[in-house]
Amino acid sequence: MPEPTRNVDKFRLLGGWVEQPDDLQPALEGDVKADVIIIGAGFAGLSTALELTALGASVVVLEQAFAGFGASGRNAGYLAGSMGVEFELFHKRLGAQQARKVVSFYDEGVAYVERRLSELAIDCDYNPSGLIRAAIHPAQEKRLRHSMALGHELGSVTRFVDRDEMRARGIPPAFLFGCTQHGGTLDPGKYVMGLRQAALRAGVRLYEQTQLLSYSDGPVITCHTEKGSASAPIMVLATNAYTPQLGLLRDKVAPLRVSAIETQPLSTAQLESLGWQGREGIVTPHWTMESHRLTARNTLLVTTKQLGYAYGSLTPNAPDHAAYAALRQALDDRFPTLRGVAIDRCWSGYISLAYDALPVVGEAGSHRNILYTAGCSGHGVGTQSLIGYLLAERIGGIEQALLAALRHKTPSTLPEPLQWCAVKAALAGVNLLDSALNRRARAS
Repeated sequence: MPEPTRNVDKFRLLGGWVEQPDDLQPALEGDVKADVIIIGAGFAGLSTALELTALGASVVVLEQAFAGFGASGRNAGYLAGSMGVEFELFHKRLGAQQARKVVSFYDEGVAYVERRLSELAIDCDYNPSGLIRAAIHPAQEKRLRHSMALGHELGSVTRFVDRDEMRARGIPPAFLFGCTQHGGTLDPGKYVMGLRQAALRAGVRLYEQTQLLSYSDGPVITCHTEKGSASAPIMVLATNAYTPQLGLLRDKVAPLRVSAIETQPLSTAQLESLGWQGREGIVTPHWTMESHRLTARNTLLVTTKQLGYAYGSLTPNAPDHAAYAALRQALDDRFPTLRGVAIDRCWSGYISLAYDALPVVGEAGSHRNILYTAGCSGHGVGTQSLIGYLLAERIGGIEQALLAALRHKTPSTLPEPLQWCAVKAALAGVNLLDSALNRRARAS
């Protein structure tokens, strides 16, 4: 067993994919006006800004740090469709017809990002190898096949990959069988910075180092910052897990902390010991999934495994050493030829999750002119990019069918301290189930 904090002392406040840009945009000073104000410069905010600008709108984006500082620069970089989403929850909550449209939303997110990478000439090391949801113990097959079958009924296109094909493809032997779907892996830092540069070229007024302190409701919304204000008839909150701290969505989503560790660059011999010629992104069907991928810089990235929740839906940017130790254990379990490899960096960030695991979009305010998006539930690269197009169309007067499909009554979250107790209990329960499965896998 690894020591609890072995090789996990290289915590990064910025995540592992981004650095503060050399052309950091100045903070907002004075008063500005626009057609639309967007809060947050991640995948959703920048995509919305680009699509609105293409429609001829004047757009201001306010970002409290710099573009990509939040979840967009901290995730694992999986461009994933509907594989692995909670089909049973979707089906029970929405019915088959609407659930099929939601599945289409997830899958269209992959096609949208692939198209935008070409249109905007963004080089983010995209590897369209497909993704594999791979089991680490035979006991996972029944649940995996059940999820696939229900997904097929709802339009999710996946294919079972048996042991022989896994070995023929060079997938590391700890992963026994699984299912595969279109998509791939990319560098999310390069992707979000590519969106940032495209937005600046398009004339989007991006103000970094500009925290939203408050905003006024009404036919014209005024956003107040430390040294200025921005006013517009429409505001978009593209702040995902940070939205409850702005006074909105506290009753709809809970921020969950997700963690990652990344190894030092692997040697040629270490890479050859893995096989894994296609470098497919691998996720597991644990209750709290593990994800494993190789990067373009020849490191191995391991993410998720243990989730965290901070009382009051807060999002402290602090290390989670217990999560890093669990990720180290997963690395050693799945890749025995790499045991002892040094960890180069580790970080944590926040996703937002609704109680029904569905996306959360809608309008708020007395004039319904505050639009919001959250609840990506770990599928943010595709969904939060595509939502930018859908929100821009909505602001332009067109309600696309995929956006309409996302509209539903999100179940209310619990007040504190009940939410803290409920989330902590649920996370402890799934950790116990996953730990028991991992012990069985080690013994087999």
